[in-house]
Amino acid sequence: MLWFLIGLAGFLGLHSVRIVAPDWREARIAAIGEKAWKGLYSLISIIFFVLMIWGYCQMRQHPVLVWQPPMALRHIGMVLVVIAFVLISAAYVPNNAIRARLGHPMILGIKTWAFAHLLMSGWLHSMLLFGAFLLWAIVDFSSARKRPRDTVAKPSAAMTLVTVIGGIAFAAIFAMYLHGMLIGVQPINMPMH
Repeated sequence: MLWFLIGLAGFLGLHSVRIVAPDWREARIAAIGEKAWKGLYSLISIIFFVLMIWGYCQMRQHPVLVWQPPMALRHIGMVLVVIAFVLISAAYVPNNAIRARLGHPMILGIKTWAFAHLLMSGWLHSMLLFGAFLLWAIVDFSSARKRPRDTVAKPSAAMTLVTVIGGIAFAAIFAMYLHGMLIGVQPINMPMH
């Protein structure tokens, strides 16, 4: 559990620098340059991410069930995960109305993803991981709303449709194939031919 907590705290802590110390962050970027900052930031993020995942896998070997979610919450959670994928897609697809309206769809997507997983899993390791991400996303969204918004080109219906269809398609692919392969939990039981 220790490595998981170190990785989780480090990963989310590093991603909170802009929230708690924006002036310090800007001073570091000015001192070492944006490319060096992004490189160092990425390297440290990867190290903490690997520690978090490794520790999470260790905790899964000795699971502690805190509560058993009812089946209805699993269905609600699955719908919320699809919405999360659409929101995350909106952060990357240019000129879509979702990003223009919400401003920070990535953070809202992470918040929705974390909340959905809290509804679906009562295991301690899952509750710690998703609870921490939910708390971080709530704080980060509040902070992001205080910063100036990026200018978004006029949204188009076509790009908004691409965002929604792309998010739904990726959610389906991830749930049917990638989640089981990468995470070890198959959310949708599909017969493999």
